[in-house]
Amino acid sequence: MFGRAGTVLVSASSSSSTTTLYNPAKNPSPFLGLLNKNSSRRSKSFVSAPLYGSVIRRGYYTSSSRMESSSSSFVARASAQPLANADALIDSVETFIFDCDGVIWKGDKLIDGVPDTLDMLRSKGKRLVFVTNNSTKSRKQYGKKFETLGLNVSEEEIFASSFAAAAYLKSINFPTDKKVRSGVVGLWCELQGIRSFGQPPLSKDLLRGLAGPQVYVIGEDGILKELELAGFQYLGGPVCRNPDIYYPAGTNLESQESQAPKLRMKEDLRDSGPRLKNGQLEDDGGKKIELKPGFLMEHDHNVGAVVVGFDRYFNYYKVQYGTLCIRENPGCLFIATNRDAVTHLTDAQEWAGGGSMVGALVGSTQREPLVVGKPSTFMMEYLANKFGIQKSQICMVGDRLDTDILFGQNGGCKTLLVLSGVTSLSMLQNPNNSIQPDFYTNKISDFLSLRAATV
Repeated sequence: MFGRAGTVLVSASSSSSTTTLYNPAKNPSPFLGLLNKNSSRRSKSFVSAPLYGSVIRRGYYTSSSRMESSSSSFVARASAQPLANADALIDSVETFIFDCDGVIWKGDKLIDGVPDTLDMLRSKGKRLVFVTNNSTKSRKQYGKKFETLGLNVSEEEIFASSFAAAAYLKSINFPTDKKVRSGVVGLWCELQGIRSFGQPPLSKDLLRGLAGPQVYVIGEDGILKELELAGFQYLGGPVCRNPDIYYPAGTNLESQESQAPKLRMKEDLRDSGPRLKNGQLEDDGGKKIELKPGFLMEHDHNVGAVVVGFDRYFNYYKVQYGTLCIRENPGCLFIATNRDAVTHLTDAQEWAGGGSMVGALVGSTQREPLVVGKPSTFMMEYLANKFGIQKSQICMVGDRLDTDILFGQNGGCKTLLVLSGVTSLSMLQNPNNSIQPDFYTNKISDFLSLRAATV
């Protein structure tokens, strides 16, 4: 039906983004990746997926992304300097982007001095943006957390990786149509093979009549809420919040499972989709697999994307279901909200992060995900476009070298590392550490004391 998709090469310059569509006759490479417009070196970071018997690899990362091969060389940077003059840094930028966990709070405990610091920056006319890789909450839910901690932060100033996942799907025109038609996933992905983030969306005329593949979620409520707000159909997660995916509108969910209507999809997915249990839809977090002889686990062949985030209800059922979708559904996207090794669930210790869940799917599918959270440049590009910010006028403040600081460096921003979270001074100064921020300090409230010291 369709000819071979061309290869799209996208420049990742901090000043502008241009796209060139190459004729496959002139450039026979079947890979789609990113090139910096000032470099001829193709990024090694790809997301691959089978498509009609061939392989198209989709990449989003620039050559400086942490997803690149470890054998790649890093740009040499001078050692980070302790922040000595806060006023100079504050006056040099218009916008501060703050990580949350380890910078603003630890667990549910606010870090000392944060309210006064944010008030001071606002009084100087600085734009404040809060970006977190934690996908367990939606922007609205994070707004409530800020409010509970006594911080006046609007929803428009908050960007979580849960929101980034939905925003990325919208940017590529992942369909929201509830109808399901045979073969539409492969058709949609072939159409998407000729475009990339930064290009104008596919025309509505081109997409009219296409059925929308669904999203399978390995993650928590934040991802589900953001997908729902964006209009996407999904299944999985800790709780299935869209029962009409499997049950027709008007179904009485208080009825017993034996009285539940048959599925309206072509395949019978009653053994793999959400089911009624005690009058409630059974979530994937409570499902178990009984490995009996000859057992074959079914999955939804209309899943067009698997989104993986931090999940406290992670289990083998989810691993297998996501693996089947990614490996067997033509063109199914593998999207990760982040690959953080650890997170702060409490202020007492570090806990295994979302990267552990993503790693399980990487191992079972032998594919690398497309990461929409830090250090991917997707959120930086989104923020710069939304607020009209020049990246050179941004300072990224975070506690992680391989996510926060790399995120700022990939975006061409100034960077400040705070030692109130994951990274210690010894880790920063370790000879094996190649990621060096512009400045480092103990915590963001040092903005106040260091200003006073320089007056």
